[in-house]
Amino acid sequence: MRGSRKPPRVRAAASRKPGRVRTHWIVLAALLVGLALALAVQGYTQHLAGIGDDSVPAATGSDGVPASVLHGGPVVDARSSAVRTARPAEHTLALTFDDGPDPTWTPRILDVLKAHHVHATFFVVGTAAIDHPDLIRRMIAEGHEVGIHTLTHADLGQIPEWRRQLEVQGAQRAVAGITGKTATLLRPPYSSENDAVTTQAWSAMLSSASDGYLTVLSTLDSEDWSRPGVPQIVKNAVPTGSQGQVLLMHDGGGDRSQTVAALDQVLDRAAAQGDRVTSVGDALGLATMRTAPPSEQLIGEAFVGGIQASGTVVAVISWLLAASGVVTLVRAVLVVAVASRHHRLARRGRRRRDVPLLPEVTEPVTVIVPAYNESAGIEAAVRSIAASEHPVEIIVVDDGSTDGTADIVEALALPGVIVVRQENGGKPSALNTGLRAASHEIVVMVDGDTVFEPGTVHDLVQPLADPRVGAVSGNTKVANRGGVLGAWQHIEYVVGFNLDRRLFDLAECMPTVPGAIGAFRRDVLLRLGGVSSDTLAEDTDLTMALCRDGWRVVYKDSARAWTEAPATLGALWKQRYRWCYGTLQAMWKHRGAVLQGGAAGKLGRRGLGYLLVLQVLLPLFAPIVDVFALYGLVFLDPVRIAVLWLAFMGAQLAMAAYAFRLDREKLAPLWTLPLQQVVYRQLMYLVVIQSVFTALAGLHLKWHRMERYGSLNVPAPTQGPVSR
Repeated sequence: MRGSRKPPRVRAAASRKPGRVRTHWIVLAALLVGLALALAVQGYTQHLAGIGDDSVPAATGSDGVPASVLHGGPVVDARSSAVRTARPAEHTLALTFDDGPDPTWTPRILDVLKAHHVHATFFVVGTAAIDHPDLIRRMIAEGHEVGIHTLTHADLGQIPEWRRQLEVQGAQRAVAGITGKTATLLRPPYSSENDAVTTQAWSAMLSSASDGYLTVLSTLDSEDWSRPGVPQIVKNAVPTGSQGQVLLMHDGGGDRSQTVAALDQVLDRAAAQGDRVTSVGDALGLATMRTAPPSEQLIGEAFVGGIQASGTVVAVISWLLAASGVVTLVRAVLVVAVASRHHRLARRGRRRRDVPLLPEVTEPVTVIVPAYNESAGIEAAVRSIAASEHPVEIIVVDDGSTDGTADIVEALALPGVIVVRQENGGKPSALNTGLRAASHEIVVMVDGDTVFEPGTVHDLVQPLADPRVGAVSGNTKVANRGGVLGAWQHIEYVVGFNLDRRLFDLAECMPTVPGAIGAFRRDVLLRLGGVSSDTLAEDTDLTMALCRDGWRVVYKDSARAWTEAPATLGALWKQRYRWCYGTLQAMWKHRGAVLQGGAAGKLGRRGLGYLLVLQVLLPLFAPIVDVFALYGLVFLDPVRIAVLWLAFMGAQLAMAAYAFRLDREKLAPLWTLPLQQVVYRQLMYLVVIQSVFTALAGLHLKWHRMERYGSLNVPAPTQGPVSR
């Protein structure tokens, strides 16, 4: 583990204010709720319905529809108990357009109308109006009439009442917010002539009438929605006889090039036969638009602004999702490719082909074991190190333990084992005490909850034969990997930590030699001032200091150490919270490396950049990814989303299987990987989020000591320890 005690400086400053910490979660919850609301708005307005053709659905019966409606005029007033209908006067053609505005076709239609000095009624879809507000304003400015065609082009006869209200009032608010006016006219999507009104459609018409709307049907259908050709559209649209008509055409919902071409001919022919072409309101002598009260206009502006903002949010998230997907894919390909190369080079016993084989390191080393209340596992740890094939001096620094840790070690009476007792001062203090007491120039630092294999020390110190190498990271393995939580951490260590260390090794930017197993040059550490207590991640801080001093830090995968992992979610949270917060502290402390050259620059630009993007920014964005995935399942194509998730899962499994193969691990625990992506991944992301919030707020994190379980055994000469 990365440490088990609280440094004095941290203890003095540790002041977590519960109110401020709760505020962080409130802010996060508010952000996620706001995001979910934005996605819900976009999902509803953009994906739940949509503009299609205006073909009339199959009739489902007209029981309950008044005969005066079925056989009356196309404008239906059901606002009172006495239902009335009306139609334009003789030789009057009320020209209407549905499904707009459209950025391509609506301006062209407006141009044709302007050239003929004709006004029309545009029944607009609310979402399209919000997307193209300037076209709505142009309609009003040029004397046209705007009516309601629902918010998303939903079939009002096929939806529940609450959604009818949302569809109609939402479109009204869009018009009010854009133009400052409210509309009286409503045309239900998929409506047609009076005799096609169904029972369900009549119910929707009555509901809308109770809110003050007049329903406008049609008597002539140009059928331009089916794009039958310009001559046929003209034939369908030009009135025959003297009876007043309401003509249905479209300025949105698809390719309306035929409509634009036919409109000019329709207007010419209507004028030639003496028909007056105008809007519905003008044809009936009705004032169908009024200035919205300030409150309605304000609500409308807020409504329009909210939907526009939600669209911007979703667009930004979509781009960020694409970027994070690319980064994740590049990272997966990169770490696998680099791990493969690292493995090949390691098998050759060197890092570069142009560097000769280095001599074997045979001189004794000092192993420093800082220990605070480690009675559960200290015997196994010390016995395993004493059984090393490499000559070792073991210094156990008891940091004020109250559970008899030092007594247990002394009772072992093992040769070469020294116990140093000191008052509790924290892990950095214990390590520095061990450094001062060390007899050898190579020191190995190991936590008190970790055991070594017989060949671990020997393998670990071999890279130090290279005079450029200042420290070596070993391969940390989870000992208590039984159960789902243990399996998840085992996967994380093998797939996450160890693959990354191979990458950091070849990129020469290793940011962390874990406290569980690391070898160092003693004189270098002393010259750097020993182990600092400035951060809660003293191992990361120390490693970064070594890199900035010009030393290479490498990874030795054959040097295995077995450590206890948290056995409960609460303990895991505390451990990772401390790790993450301490890493953020170390990154900030060593941020100057970004501008340096040499080994320091590699750490700054490669190592810190990698940590920032992969371990800070992506986790911060991860909850948004999960919320967006739910959005996709509800509003987009659930099959497509499921296929994408399965493809992602397959890639994860392939990468995990390769990592397990490199570490010579059995593949059995990988059955828990899909569940890990649903539970464990979110927990780790929340840890990062809380750590970042804590750091930005300037709070000092309280040290959390991990509970010991006594699950470690001294490994046999040919195998690692077995979990109890």
